[in-house]
Amino acid sequence: MKKNILIVPGDGIGQEVTEVGKKVLIKIAEKFGHEFTYDEALMGHVAIEATGNPLPDETLEKMRASDAILFGAVGHPKYDNDPTAKVRPEQGLLKMRKELGLYANLRPIKLFDELLGASSIKPEILKGSDILFFRELTGDIYFGEKGRKNDGDTAYDIAEYSRYEVERIARKAFEAARTRGKKLCSVDKANVLETSRLWREVVQALAPEYPDITVEHQFVDSAAMMLIKDPRRFDVVVTANLFGDILTDEASQIAGSMGMLASASVGDSTGVYEPIHGSGHDITGMGVANPMASVLSAALLLDISFGLKAESDAIISAIDQVLKAGFRTRDIADSTTAPEFILGTDAIGEEILKRI
Repeated sequence: MKKNILIVPGDGIGQEVTEVGKKVLIKIAEKFGHEFTYDEALMGHVAIEATGNPLPDETLEKMRASDAILFGAVGHPKYDNDPTAKVRPEQGLLKMRKELGLYANLRPIKLFDELLGASSIKPEILKGSDILFFRELTGDIYFGEKGRKNDGDTAYDIAEYSRYEVERIARKAFEAARTRGKKLCSVDKANVLETSRLWREVVQALAPEYPDITVEHQFVDSAAMMLIKDPRRFDVVVTANLFGDILTDEASQIAGSMGMLASASVGDSTGVYEPIHGSGHDITGMGVANPMASVLSAALLLDISFGLKAESDAIISAIDQVLKAGFRTRDIADSTTAPEFILGTDAIGEEILKRI
C-alpha cells in the first residue's frame, strides 16, 4: 500500500512524542511491505512565531493533500497567561477541524491490565474497562457566536447545534456500537439546555433504526459520576463537544494517564490522529513525556484511515508486551516500579519498536 502521511508535531512535547509515532509507522511499513511517504507542517505556537498564523495556508493545503495526519499538540504558557491575546495556538486547532470537516472525535478508553495500579481508582472498579467515546467536534459552544458587551464586563458564548450535526455523529456511534457490546449511552443536559433537548430528540428518533442496540440517556453530571463509580457499565458513549472534552479527560484516569490515550478526528475526508494530552511545556525538552498515546494514535490511523487492522493490532500488541515486561514512563510508574525500568520518551519508543 502506498500512502502519504502528514506529520504535524505542533508545540511542546507534541514534537517529542510525534517523532516516536512516526518511527513506529516507518517500522510498520518495513515489516508489512507498505510504502509510506512523509511530509511535515507547522501549526500552533511554532506557526505563529514563524508566520503569524496558527494554521498557515501551506499547512492546510498539505493537510488536504495527505491521506492521513499524525498530529502532536498545540499550546504555550505565553497564551495561557494572556487571555487578551487575539491570535492563539488553539485557533489553528478549531480551524483545522472546521476546514477538514472533522465532526467526529473518537477516543478509545482502554485499560491495559498492567496499568491497574497507575490509576487513583480502585483496581476492582477498573478492571475490564473498555469505552469508546464519540465526541461531536465542530459544533457547540466552541464554534458559536462569542464576544463581550457592557464595556467588556459581560462575556457570552453561544452553544448551537443543528439536527443534521447531531444525527451524523449519532449514526457513527450507533454503527460502532454494533461492532462492540451493542450498548450506546447518549450524554446530554436535556433537563436544562435546549441544545441538549434537540440532541436527545435526534438520538431517540434514530434508535428504532438500530433495534439491536440498547440506548441509554444520561445527564452529563450523572455520567461524570458514573465514569468513576462504575466505568464498566459504559461501552459506546456519544456526546456534545464541550461535554466530550471534559468527560474524556476525566476518563484518562481509567487508563492511568493521559499519556495512554489516543484519538481520531474524522469526517468525510482526511483523518487526524493525535494524543489527547496537551503540549506539556512543564516537561518539554526533558525527554520524559509518554509517547504511547501518539503511538496508539498511529495505530488508529492505520486501522481507521487505511483499513490495516493487522498492522494496528501489531502496535497495540507491542505496547502490551512493553508494559508486561515492566517498562514504564514516569507518569505510569508506581512504587513497585524499579528505577531502571522507568524510561524516557525515546527509550520507551525503542522498546516498542523492538517488539513490532
